[in-house]
Amino acid sequence: MNAVAAGFAEPVLAAQTTFRTVMDAMARPGTVQSLTGVAAPAPLSPTAAAIALTLLDYETLFWLDAPLAAAGEVARFISFHTGARVTGDPADAAFAFVAAPAAAPPFASFAQGNLEYPDRSTTLVLQVAQLTEGEGLVLRGPGVLGTRRLAVSALPADFLAQLAENRTRFPRGVDILLASAGAVAGVPRSLHVAGG
Repeated sequence: MNAVAAGFAEPVLAAQTTFRTVMDAMARPGTVQSLTGVAAPAPLSPTAAAIALTLLDYETLFWLDAPLAAAGEVARFISFHTGARVTGDPADAAFAFVAAPAAAPPFASFAQGNLEYPDRSTTLVLQVAQLTEGEGLVLRGPGVLGTRRLAVSALPADFLAQLAENRTRFPRGVDILLASAGAVAGVPRSLHVAGG
């Protein structure tokens, strides 16, 4: 059996810092927040790995897209460090990690929550090559004063249509974390997003 890659060097401090950063990203949608990653088995990015090690625990089910699932050490790494269990059904997952967003399943295939418990939905962690503020998509809604612009690389061709459909389900629907090298941005379900 292969050894599992080490997690955070200082687990408590790193998890606290990562948690604050992710919460800031969701509270201020479209802002690019710096996030120190953690070494992880490819193709799981260091940023997505830090998010997993911070937000998942032994009660959490997580789903991996095909590139991540094909690398068995990714599921072992996440499970070893968090106690979380992998599921093959995206509708069962509290968190989904996607290394190839352009080929991601439709957002509707993930857990949507319900009116009594809208928090029982999936948070999608999409690994992207680049996040840039001030250009690209136009964001408005809670946490955004006026509008905010965010450019994101390698998203699904129907990303805007899926976000619009997701928004119609509010308070149900998925939340999205965009994870690039050393940064994260949040796209909560309450957000209105238009092309730039």
